[in-house]
Amino acid sequence: MVSLYPLVKNECIKMIKKKRLLVVLLILAAIIPMFTYAQMKVAESNRKQFGTTDWRVEQRQKIVDYTRSLSSGRVPEEWKQWRRVEVKLAQYYLDKDVNPAEPNGVTFTREFVKNAVNLFIPLMVMVVAADMVSGEHTTGTIKLLLTRPVQRWKILLSKLLSLILFTSFIVIATAMLCYLISGVVFGYGGWDMPVFFGFQVKGTEVDFSFVRPIDQWLYLIMEFGLVWYAAIVVAVMTLMISVLVRSTAAGMGIMLALLISGTILTNMVSSWEAAKYLFMVNLNLTTYLSGTLPPIKGMDLPFSLAVLTVWGIASVIVSFAVFTKKDVLN
Repeated sequence: MVSLYPLVKNECIKMIKKKRLLVVLLILAAIIPMFTYAQMKVAESNRKQFGTTDWRVEQRQKIVDYTRSLSSGRVPEEWKQWRRVEVKLAQYYLDKDVNPAEPNGVTFTREFVKNAVNLFIPLMVMVVAADMVSGEHTTGTIKLLLTRPVQRWKILLSKLLSLILFTSFIVIATAMLCYLISGVVFGYGGWDMPVFFGFQVKGTEVDFSFVRPIDQWLYLIMEFGLVWYAAIVVAVMTLMISVLVRSTAAGMGIMLALLISGTILTNMVSSWEAAKYLFMVNLNLTTYLSGTLPPIKGMDLPFSLAVLTVWGIASVIVSFAVFTKKDVLN
């Protein structure tokens, strides 16, 4: 019996030699400073607009603007529902006298990841995972790989384990780079800042009965746990497509189309209830922590986790079923 350790080690070496992980890190190192600068400019603009650094003024103006828009016939009903929820959340933070977006490195990291989980991080994972198997066809090493005296399921399992390792690394690297880069501008404090957790959105009503304050470091751990899980599901689905499609470019195109369509559907499918069973509509798990209105009525955190779990398990089953029967001669 061949141990899995040398197989996983070999896959990790191949992944590093491809330098795709380096590309991901370079993209993160380029994108995060841009968002940091944009956030700094937004803060400066708000100071000029409101004439003060008091966050309460901005929140009160947000409540006024959103409330006014609710009487407009030109605003779609879906947007009105979202704004009703936002008004209640803003008023809650005002009542508790807690700034939900106090500028610091930890808050920036929290908000960046919240907005990146739906598309940006999945795209980074896809870059790494897209050629795990299809790349073997491109380089012509698939025959050598599958004719070795090693059970095929072990070969694919080693690829899966190495993919989980690198996906975890991408999530951790995103967190560290966000904090280190944004901290230069906003400071490195904020770990013990209170963040409210436990909002439950029911229709256009927000249930505050389960809301309680937690330290931001704990909230960040919870958020990154959900981000990691969503990234793992994207990784195993990309691996499945890499098994099914021999062309790396075609596999990347399929996943890119699915992820982008998920971003579009999230903003458009409030009346198409069956869409809530699509994996890409359920990727934005972090919205449930902050009390944001879900894209489709009836969705909540347990539901989205269950949907992603089913898609992930199905992808693993299909991957192993096809890979173990793969014909390498044609």
